[in-house]
Amino acid sequence: MTAPAQAQGGAPSAGTSVPAAIRSLFSGSLAGGLVQLRRALHQHPELSLAETETARRLATALTDVAGLPRADVRLVGTAVIGRVRGRQPGAPVVALRGDIDALPIQEATGLPFASQVPGVMHACGHDVHATWAVGAAALLAAAPAPGDVVIVLQPAEEIDRGAAAVLDAGVLDGVAAIFGGHVDRRFAVGQVVADDGPLAASADTFTIELVGHGAHAARPQESADPVVGAGALIVAAQAIVARRVHPATPAVLTIATLHAGTANNIIPDRAVLTGTIRTVDPATRRLVREELERMAGAIATAYRLEARITVELGPPPLVNPHQPAEWARQAVRTVLGDRALAPLGIVNLAAEDFARYLERMPGCFLRIGAREPGGDPIAAHSPHFTAAEESIFVGAAVLAETARVSSQAYLAAQAAK
Repeated sequence: MTAPAQAQGGAPSAGTSVPAAIRSLFSGSLAGGLVQLRRALHQHPELSLAETETARRLATALTDVAGLPRADVRLVGTAVIGRVRGRQPGAPVVALRGDIDALPIQEATGLPFASQVPGVMHACGHDVHATWAVGAAALLAAAPAPGDVVIVLQPAEEIDRGAAAVLDAGVLDGVAAIFGGHVDRRFAVGQVVADDGPLAASADTFTIELVGHGAHAARPQESADPVVGAGALIVAAQAIVARRVHPATPAVLTIATLHAGTANNIIPDRAVLTGTIRTVDPATRRLVREELERMAGAIATAYRLEARITVELGPPPLVNPHQPAEWARQAVRTVLGDRALAPLGIVNLAAEDFARYLERMPGCFLRIGAREPGGDPIAAHSPHFTAAEESIFVGAAVLAETARVSSQAYLAAQAAK
């Protein structure tokens, strides 16, 4: 990682790989405060719905680092909600979201500020996401949008419970649009993906229990063998994507676990398979689920078994609408110039619970480059993952400007009515 430069008083500040146009937005004290916040979050990660100390630290940062009045910062469970006042009371409100939870992974980065919590680390960049949301709040406090901006520091993204909890709490009622982002080491610091269209997949999980009749392994004719049925289902299920889904439509069906049996001379009476379905549009999501249910039932019948199938719907596909994505692109051009915009270039079948916000309101989710000069594209959810600290400043500046652009657009539309 390119080491950040040192600000006055020894506090780290925006490193030299931060584009000059962005570096100039941050005073030494603000930059140092943000880097120190990120490092503290990284050293003290907390798992989903247990982010008590993280929430306390972030609430303090919104007042002490971003300069928000204490009356405009509140805790909702382990979520932290801040409000940056706009220039015009009554103007449309937009929101910025940063997620805050960590993963059950033992860190192996060797960073001087590596996790001090055994078996828990920020392996997906949420420490950076939370920090750049605080940074965006600071920039908006200094140069406000027309309307208020709600800062959402959201827990439990990794288990798909945080966005739903924030929505259920009503803290986004009346918000016109929401924006967020994710670090991505496939892109260098200073690059931003603001594509419209599919950006992440739905993530549904399934459990299939095949129930038969157990017997001695030496007398298989006396059984209805669920292991053989499970083997047939594992192979056959791959034909759903290969033969039922349009070849131009991305989809994944993975059977990830198979549990059956207790001894090598016993045919068990049941086998349990679990896995995940990933799709990027509602029609394909429904098709794959229905085909898996049909195939499991048919194979169970063929092998004299009973199939018990449960499908749990996770976050929906994340699809950026065109207009909010264009506002985000306009913000990137303003802050970084045209060349900073990069296409995603792949189909991303990982999931993101930001999609639950987009079911309720317009918005855009960005991918923000987090690879330092000369760095490798390390995969997220790896014990070696880390994001270049310089991405904090890019994320903060781009999201703050996106809030201004979208707020101004809504205000203009409101005036034109």
